[in-house]
Order: sequence, then C-alpha cells, then structure tokens
Amino acid sequence: MSVTTTTENEAFELQESEPGDSRKLPPGIGRSRSKSIATQRAMLIVPPLVLALALIMSWFVSTATGRVPDFILPPPRDVFAALVDGLRSGLLLSNALVTIQESLLGFLLGVIIALPLGYAIAKSRLLAATIQPYLVAGQAIPAIVIAPVLVLWLGYGLFPIIILCMLVVLFPMVITTALGVQTIDTIYTDAARVEGASGWSMLAHIEFPLALPAILAALRIGLTLSITGALVGEFVSNSAQGLGALVFEAKDQFNAPLLFATLIFLAGLAAIYYSASWLFVKLADMVY
Repeated sequence: MSVTTTTENEAFELQESEPGDSRKLPPGIGRSRSKSIATQRAMLIVPPLVLALALIMSWFVSTATGRVPDFILPPPRDVFAALVDGLRSGLLLSNALVTIQESLLGFLLGVIIALPLGYAIAKSRLLAATIQPYLVAGQAIPAIVIAPVLVLWLGYGLFPIIILCMLVVLFPMVITTALGVQTIDTIYTDAARVEGASGWSMLAHIEFPLALPAILAALRIGLTLSITGALVGEFVSNSAQGLGALVFEAKDQFNAPLLFATLIFLAGLAAIYYSASWLFVKLADMVY
C-alpha cells in the first residue's frame, strides 16, 4: 500500500513540476534533466566558437606567412584595430544608426502591406491569380536593378531606400502569411462558424492565432532581410551616410582594414537583428 501511494505521489509531482524546475523532481531525474539542458546549451555555443577560432587562425596564418597580400586580405590585428577605432570614434555607430533607421522603416512598411495582402490572397483565388504573377516577377528582378529605377522616380534620400527595403521583404512575408492562413484546418473554422463567429471575430480569435506561427516566421524573415535592402539602396543612391556608404568610402580609399571592419560590424548587426526577431515569438507567447 505504501509503495503504491509513493509511486502515485511521485507521478503527481512529475506532472505538476515545470519543465525547467528540477527542485520538484526526484534527485536522479532532476540532475539528469539539468545535465541535458546544459549539454543542449553548450551545443548551441561551442560549435560556432570553434568554427570562429578556426577561421581566425586560418586568417592569421595566411597573412602572417605572406601568402596573401595585405591589400587583398589585411592581417587580423589591423582589422580589429580599425574596428576598435571605428567604435571609439563613433564612425561605425553613427553610420549604423542610419542603416538601422532605413531598414526598420522599410520593414514596418512591408509589414503593413504584406500581412493584409497575404491574408487576402489566401482568402480569394481571384485576387491570388491576379497579384501573384506580379509578386513573383518582382521577386525575380534583383534589388540592385530596381534601386536605380526608384532613384530615378523618387530622387535621392531616405524615401527610395525605405521603398527598396519594403520591396525586398514584401514577397517572402506575403507568401509565408498566405501559406499560414491557407493551411488552417477547416475543422476549427467550421466549428467557429457554427458558434456564430464571422468576419472580424473569426479573424481575431480563430484564424490569426492558428496562423500565428507562419506570421511570426514571416516577420523574422522580413526583419533579417530588411538590412539587405538598406545596404543595396545606399550602394545605388550614393548615400553619404550608412554602413553601405562606409563600405564604398573604404573601397575608394583602398582602406582594406576599415572595409573588413565594417563587414564584421555588419555581420554582428545581422546577428542582432536575427536575435531580436525572437522577441516576436516571446511577445506572442505572452499574449497567447
């Protein structure tokens, strides 16, 4: 009798304990779970660090032995010195703020257009047949080709770069949103209609939560791609500010350390964008 009771109590504690709370679990299971979580976290951190160290060592060896000329690939010490100088002087940060402003404004404009358009395409076959060919055609044209046309029509400045960012993120966000709405199981929507849901109530309480994973994926893709549109716009419009303009300036001055330092800074900015995109997921978890 006591053995049965003990087993039932342990099972109840296992069910009631939270996944990350090892204090409520039996000692053996708690230690095993903590070890498993620590191993998973290490696997997310260690392999990228090992690859980064291997690349840096290869970079150092190739430049230190003189096999690669400095004007093609500057030594790591020169690049990191230029990176530190750029951060201390504010050169990188001031230009990064311009690029961030352009990319975020273009991303927000893309969200305003893409989410309703994706929903409309998913709901209307006629609208999908009418618009999708133009979306595909627009996606097939590289942004570097569209940018001069925007400059010709809209002139130089911030506005054409924002429009270019919007065009870069528009197609993947529209298609991903439409796919998320189209793959909603009709069992849920039919049951909601039986209960009297329709129109806005159907969208807000049934369709949007069910399509939310695809919408979040669309937002993450769009946010990450928006920086590409900003850089292409700066390249073509001969912008005086922005990380793209700084790359061109370093190239024209044959300043290879600054050029590579800007590229490293851009890679870090892209990583920040990708990490920030997880905020959409966290916000959705809090709301839903």
